[in-house]
Amino acid sequence: MKRYFPFFIILVILSLTFLFPSVDFKNSGSPQFNTGDIAWMLMSTALVLIMTPGLAFFYGGMVNKKNVISTMLQSIVCMVIITVLWGIFGFSLAFGESFHGIIGNPSTFFMMKGMLGNATWKAAPTIPLLLFAMYQLKFAIITPALITGAFAERIRFNSYIIFLVLFSIFIFSPLAHCTWHPDGILAKLGVLDFAGGTVVHMSAGWAALASAIYLKRRNEANHSPARITYVMIGTGLLWFGWFGFNAGSAFGANALAVTALATSTTASAAGGITWIFFDMLRGRKPSAMGTCIGAVVGLVAITPAAGYVTVPHSLAIGIISAVVSNLVVEWRTRTTIDDTLDVFPCHGVGGMVGMLLTGVFASQHVNPNNTTGNGLFFGETHLFLVQLLAMVGVSVFAFFGSLLLLKITDMISPLRVSAEEEMLGLDISQHGEKL
Repeated sequence: MKRYFPFFIILVILSLTFLFPSVDFKNSGSPQFNTGDIAWMLMSTALVLIMTPGLAFFYGGMVNKKNVISTMLQSIVCMVIITVLWGIFGFSLAFGESFHGIIGNPSTFFMMKGMLGNATWKAAPTIPLLLFAMYQLKFAIITPALITGAFAERIRFNSYIIFLVLFSIFIFSPLAHCTWHPDGILAKLGVLDFAGGTVVHMSAGWAALASAIYLKRRNEANHSPARITYVMIGTGLLWFGWFGFNAGSAFGANALAVTALATSTTASAAGGITWIFFDMLRGRKPSAMGTCIGAVVGLVAITPAAGYVTVPHSLAIGIISAVVSNLVVEWRTRTTIDDTLDVFPCHGVGGMVGMLLTGVFASQHVNPNNTTGNGLFFGETHLFLVQLLAMVGVSVFAFFGSLLLLKITDMISPLRVSAEEEMLGLDISQHGEKL
């Protein structure tokens, strides 16, 4: 029966495409579409998508040679599975009619109904709703892909697919709704998350820690990276795509997008150089791997703050986040936690540092849409306390929710490969392929 289950799923999806063709147009009103905004958001959507192949190279270069294909595929498969899920009901869960500010009504945009014609989203009135949905889809794709670095080299591929679907439905979608929907509980609280500090990086980081704890250590914990050149290529693609990730979250070709682009690239550069210098201060050689990791940590930390802070403060965010994440990586190596590629220290901790520093450096002069207030740096405490509360709440939800989903997945299909399969390598044991 298990052999035919995937065919049953495909049959169900095919049936839905005939039952719900989604040809309804919404032509009420006269939205002021802006062709410049549409062009920029089309480009941003493509930029964010390329981050997932970039992540595949970034992670793939760090693992053992016998696990490169499997690790990279764990990122790429998110592009196909989450896209289908998003088109059916995922977008509705995140941005549909709000249910108590926690989750969206799955029927609101079921099978992308009502998405054509003049339909728009409140926060992005100058672009079509369908474009907004496709842009947000790319965030939904990369978030579960980020987790894969924590359980690399020891997870069964079939079980991973089940987990990423459950994570997208029960962790990512509620957090996206709470944070980015106007009626979401975090949005109403005044939480500032410009492009995904809570929704993407903290959720993935805490899920990564939960995964590393649940799946326990690898039998061969020590390994040498397969291709550091892959890591460098991946870093370039991630940095390139991150301009769409952060600057695209302005939802238009405007001054705020320029600010987000500038703060993103400066924070990344500051994170990269800080990682190098911090390693040198401790007697280590400056490494390509460290440079790449530091640059990505800077991008992670600036993500929630990108549209709320100035360039000097983005430099501070990059520097602080790199030092903190570097220290947490060092701490992690002295524990029994086998977070293979240090996803929690880099994405989870980087996301939390970014959320808190948003509460320190955010300025209403940078973004008038910030109605919560200025940060601690400007003598106000309210925003910082709101950010701190959100950080704690999201951390608890993402960590324990992910542990529960891992347990459910393990009951459906064992998560861990056998010792023999791990020794052989996941490329051969899971996919019958090798470099």
